[in-house]
Amino acid sequence: MKTLREAKVGSTVRVVKLHGEGAVKRRIMDMGITKGVEVYVRKVAPLGDPMEVNIRGYELSVRKADCEMIEVE
Repeated sequence: MKTLREAKVGSTVRVVKLHGEGAVKRRIMDMGITKGVEVYVRKVAPLGDPMEVNIRGYELSVRKADCEMIEVE
């Protein structure tokens, strides 16, 4: 299983599945990260947290803990 956290800067990945429970999963989905959507990894902060991605035409910063709940291919 590859997660969004493991994706390299400059790569485009597709979301396969969202892990997590309840409010955390709902928050991730409310940000526009849903099954099948393409995510472009734009950059990662110097200490690795957060990660900046382009999704559905906008820029989004996602914490490492949330990136680990997003399975990609």
